[in-house]
Amino acid sequence: MAAKEELGMRWLISLVLALALFPAPAFAISNAPIHWGLKRSENHEPPSAGKELDELLAKYDAFYLGDTSEKTIYLTFDNGYENGYTAQILDVLKEKHVPAAFFVTGHYLQTAPDLVKRMAAEGHIIGNHSWHHPDLTTESDEQVREELEKVKEKTEELTGQKGMMYLRPPRGIFSERTLSLARDLGYYHVFWSLAFVDWQTDRQRGWQYAYDQIMKQIHPGAILLLHSVSKDNAEALPNVIDDLRKQGYTFASLDDLMAKKTGLHPWLFRP
Repeated sequence: MAAKEELGMRWLISLVLALALFPAPAFAISNAPIHWGLKRSENHEPPSAGKELDELLAKYDAFYLGDTSEKTIYLTFDNGYENGYTAQILDVLKEKHVPAAFFVTGHYLQTAPDLVKRMAAEGHIIGNHSWHHPDLTTESDEQVREELEKVKEKTEELTGQKGMMYLRPPRGIFSERTLSLARDLGYYHVFWSLAFVDWQTDRQRGWQYAYDQIMKQIHPGAILLLHSVSKDNAEALPNVIDDLRKQGYTFASLDDLMAKKTGLHPWLFRP
């Protein structure tokens, strides 16, 4: 009996040593690509990404909605390249005292530096849309870091803005790995709750189309995505702002949203 007990003890010790010397590999974070998209808002109710995706985003402090109990709108633009309408958009925002966030690429920074400087000078947020606009899930960790760092460095060179904290993934493609990596680099993923096909410059339909798309889908806490290449958007924007205000909506910045989420003052989030 003693021999059996001794044998059993030796086996247990061997097992403990084996586990200590050769631990089980950590589970890798999933890099399965997720394509962001939501069912359109109906009856001005905020859309939902679903419980599973909401939990994943919350795990990495990513978001696509503001406070849905308040009629506040967060206006964001994706700027991949300049098509002649951003100055007009900035004019409207300045005239109507509306803050916005512009997510820029490396191409935009290189080809439209004066507009980037103006965005910063007029108090708008400049966010990261990557340098080359790749699907970040296909890039290595180091490549993702480089994509984001180059945008941050060039933005600082042009504007003096130190630091960058908001990221919109190119094409809306992401994975748990890229969420985790970006968060480790200090970024918050900013998705959207309201968007429409507005980036096809050869298929613009007139300002009324853009206006109608926004007004039909608008809802409390909306993060609105527009593309600055759209003539329709630029021409619809004044009426959109005026008429949403008539409906009781107000416009706020992503920094204001982060302040609400954290209980901190908005200036703490400004570079």
